[in-house]
Amino acid sequence: MHKSKTLKTLLTASAVAAMFSTVGVQAQTPASAGQNEAAGQTASNDKLSAGDEKALKDMAQANINEVAAGKIALSKAQSSDVKAFAQKMVDDHSAALNKVQAVAQKKGVTLPTEPDDKHKAMAATLEKESGEAFDKMYMENAGTKDHKMVLSTLKSDAMNIKDPDVKALADEHTPVVEQHLKSAEEMKMTSGK
Repeated sequence: MHKSKTLKTLLTASAVAAMFSTVGVQAQTPASAGQNEAAGQTASNDKLSAGDEKALKDMAQANINEVAAGKIALSKAQSSDVKAFAQKMVDDHSAALNKVQAVAQKKGVTLPTEPDDKHKAMAATLEKESGEAFDKMYMENAGTKDHKMVLSTLKSDAMNIKDPDVKALADEHTPVVEQHLKSAEEMKMTSGK
């Protein structure tokens, strides 16, 4: 149980570190959104409800967390399977983040630019681990636990989304997150006996 808590903390730290690596990309989005508002009425005409804005920010945060954790795993994972999973997380969540940023820019929404505090702590913990312990912690936290949480949040947010662009993003993200969770759980079953 103590190892599980350590793994969870390590995964959080990884996600945070990954979020830091995407700060440059996200930091550009708010300025662009502000420029669009100043240039015309497009952003104000597409003003999102509080629930839609929350859903957009939740999607961005989840993607930032996963990219950050994946980048740590790419440099620290021992298992080639874990490294392959991490690369898929970086690729898929970077692509998803780009889509979220495009909608946020169109809607005039400022997104988070770094991992949340929980994932910063997990990244710090992950950075201290190595070998099999790192692999296990990364897969338990970023692989399984985070994807379960993200899936739950996505489904909860999706019930209240009114904006068609935000709804389309949530609908597109959900099966990808489900597949990531399934892959992580299958890896756990084959290696975690």
